[in-house]
Amino acid sequence: MRRMKVGRLMTDDVVCALPDTSFREAAKLLAEHDVTGLPVVDEDDHVVGVVSESDLLARRALTARELMSTPAVTVHAEEAVAEAARIMVRRGVERLPVVDEEERLVGIVTRRDLLRVFLRPDAEVRDRIRDDVISDVPDLPDDAVDVRVLDGVVTLMGHVRRPDQAVTIVRLAERVEGVVTVVDRLSVSVGAAPRAPGTAQDFPW
Repeated sequence: MRRMKVGRLMTDDVVCALPDTSFREAAKLLAEHDVTGLPVVDEDDHVVGVVSESDLLARRALTARELMSTPAVTVHAEEAVAEAARIMVRRGVERLPVVDEEERLVGIVTRRDLLRVFLRPDAEVRDRIRDDVISDVPDLPDDAVDVRVLDGVVTLMGHVRRPDQAVTIVRLAERVEGVVTVVDRLSVSVGAAPRAPGTAQDFPW
């Protein structure tokens, strides 16, 4: 199944600082560009830290080198959006510098950027589930599962032959970008081994 990558959501025009950027200049950059954090990069564009508004308020230092939080928490452009969201939640940050395969800064992604995924139209979410989930399940007729989407809530209805097919469909549908939750109303052929009911979850990240 195709997964949306961080590189598609990131902002590539990044406001950043150098290690020698002064306290005053860092504060000015944050205010002028209306951002809450600045990646700090070295001469090769490697991210060495991040200066946030809280760093400026909590510390009194002359340069970004002394102000910045380090090591920087970053994400690769080729990572899935869901992974970026997990990192943000786990590390308690609101933005992630995005780096390439050589660890050089190429963009930045924020929580607000990630939330844009949930504004995907219902029809597009339905098509993604039909094309990237249902069609990839082995030994499943094309018309076996009906997919309905309303405000990001996916309802799966229909009949499958094996319990593992139902479990696979529900789990993969939960991972489609734009899905808020999944309602499992799939039935399994009589005589098949019982399965645990599909689990709907808010924010499958």
